[in-house]
Amino acid sequence: MKMTPKIFIIGSVLVWAASISLMVIFPWISMEDEPSDIWTPMNEKEKAGHDIYVNNGCHYCHSLYVRTIDWGKGAERISKMGDYYQMQPAILGTERTGPDLSQEGGEHTDDWHKAHFINPRYTNPLSLMPSWEFLGEKKIEQLTAYMQHLGWKMADKRMARQEKWQEKAIEAYEAGPDSNITWLHNNVPEEWRNMPNPYPATDAALARGRNIYENFCLNCHGPVGDGQGKAAKYLDPPPVNFTTLKRHLAEDKYIGGIFYYQIMNGITGTAMPYFKRQLESEKIWDVSNFVAVWFVGYTDANIEPRGIDASYEPEWENPYLEDPPTMEEMDKKKEEDQ
Repeated sequence: MKMTPKIFIIGSVLVWAASISLMVIFPWISMEDEPSDIWTPMNEKEKAGHDIYVNNGCHYCHSLYVRTIDWGKGAERISKMGDYYQMQPAILGTERTGPDLSQEGGEHTDDWHKAHFINPRYTNPLSLMPSWEFLGEKKIEQLTAYMQHLGWKMADKRMARQEKWQEKAIEAYEAGPDSNITWLHNNVPEEWRNMPNPYPATDAALARGRNIYENFCLNCHGPVGDGQGKAAKYLDPPPVNFTTLKRHLAEDKYIGGIFYYQIMNGITGTAMPYFKRQLESEKIWDVSNFVAVWFVGYTDANIEPRGIDASYEPEWENPYLEDPPTMEEMDKKKEEDQ
């Protein structure tokens, strides 16, 4: 066939029509006009947040749906058409430069979102997300409301849980640092409170732990573990001050299991998120050892009860049991290491 302007134009129109049919018309015809079993309507504040989300192109980096092939990434539910009932425009996104947000509601507290939108590096030092501080406080609140809506009825249950425990966490914090630590530790299951860190706090393990701390924890808990990171002024209650834990060691012989449980599951009601989907087991133990050694001055690493050592572990005796180093000694060693 000889290419002519007429054939070129007709062919282009056909290709365009086929593309529109596949990407617009057929999906529109197949859309279900019924809400899903978890769907809930947006209020005015949430609708305003949705408009901010759409107008600022958040869907370029975040998706709002989970497919069957995503199940292994920690998704709680496969998305259904009815989840997006009355959502106009229903922009679901295709990229995942950032995490999927289809079940974001209740994953974090409102104050965490505020710190995150003002500067994402405050809550995740490695984040690629730009700052949205220019939106102003009102729009950040609206965008946060939309985030907390995502997940619908499932999000409502998570939000109720966050609000319940945030009230208790604030009450414990306002009672003073000792009461706060006691409350936090008492809400860790007993088997974890009596579990030592099974990994020796070798120089290599502490170096790995420091790297994890800097990548995930630094801007909340601060460079010296005093809870005065850059995000702290936005959070209620503020992050835990690790340097106050030293006086609890007389009553709490074990701290490794407590740290592990809180890092793994987070502390609901506070801005402390869970890391069980981001950090493997050994990384949690390593950062636990780092926090214990550098900020508390004591680690229960490798003490009884203990099992068979891992094959790669070097010989290591815990030097922190009898005479933990002072903060001055630790600061001096830190300077020497740097």
